[in-house]
Amino acid sequence: MDANATTPVAPQVVEAMRPFWTEQFGNASSIHQRGQQARAAVDHARESVAALLGCRAAEVVFTSGGTESDNMALFGLLAPGDHLITTLIEHHAVLHAAEELAERGIAVTFLPCTAEGLIEVSTLQAALRPNTKLVSVMLANNETGVIQPVRELADAAHAAGALFHTDAVQAAGKLDLNVKTLGCDLLSISGHKMYAPQGMGALFVRRNVRLKSMFFGGLHERGRRPGTENVAGIVGLGKAAELARAWLTATGADSPAGLTALRDRFEQGVLAAVGELGVNGGGAARVANTSNLCFDNVEAEALVIALDLKGLAVSGGSACQSGATEPSHVLIAMGLNEARARASVRFSLSRMTTEDEVDAALEIVPTAVARLRELSPKKLAASLIA
Repeated sequence: MDANATTPVAPQVVEAMRPFWTEQFGNASSIHQRGQQARAAVDHARESVAALLGCRAAEVVFTSGGTESDNMALFGLLAPGDHLITTLIEHHAVLHAAEELAERGIAVTFLPCTAEGLIEVSTLQAALRPNTKLVSVMLANNETGVIQPVRELADAAHAAGALFHTDAVQAAGKLDLNVKTLGCDLLSISGHKMYAPQGMGALFVRRNVRLKSMFFGGLHERGRRPGTENVAGIVGLGKAAELARAWLTATGADSPAGLTALRDRFEQGVLAAVGELGVNGGGAARVANTSNLCFDNVEAEALVIALDLKGLAVSGGSACQSGATEPSHVLIAMGLNEARARASVRFSLSRMTTEDEVDAALEIVPTAVARLRELSPKKLAASLIA
């Protein structure tokens, strides 16, 4: 139950990739037959990703993942004297990029969020300036699953003459990512969050938006991202995009509605079995698979370890921050105090999660929480005073 950290590669994706590791191993830039077979596979995958995003194939740039896509969007557009607006609840791929841009002479504003983790349009409008070049707001939060009103935010940015980027890494394969509906100019996705391999991603760049390249070399990806194409990875991302399109329009158990029902069943089961518990972002719209729960009088790190020992993998926050000593910046921005932020655990189901696995989790979690609460310093101190 840690699919927001990474997903398994779907069997259909593995099979689609397999030939490009062995028989069809050509360089997609070569003009001979093997090279052109690889080029055709890359072109087909680009069309598949474009179909998922509702854009032209020429507007898809393949990258190494979400972090590179986010960095490309920000560093490729901004120069000293420009103004960037982002939020306090972004993934560190955007937050740390924004901090570095501030060191390079770009003015940066970090927007606060509501207690439910939402960015309000009025907050953005108040922060816009004449020199605002880019607004970057994630579509679905990686820790809470909360979905932002991206279309309304993009409209506000455009009204002020700014471009709009959204980090859609945690939304890819879970929400409709039609870029025309979202109103964005740039959008980032990552393969390993949507059943494709790690180390593969893409950036949508709307036609007529000019990006400076972060790297220097050949003319790959229309000169926007030099380097020999990862053909197998690109094919895998394309196949995952096809599977995502089919799943998003499906009905029944293997569908967005089915996954939402499974997540809600888990969440309600834990709420019924465990007292002193809250759902972070529970009052806002969320992606189907994510539940961030705050267990009062429990250290999240201890709970993650206890659950792992019972075979249940979860996270105390973003996988990119594992080992961090600071509480979640997302939960702190939502108004949780440090103790409650440190008591919060993220459960994120995958499309492959079964009812039996949810049932097993509903047995494991309450028992582990009860045990840790008995051992908590607060409980121990109360018993000694009594």
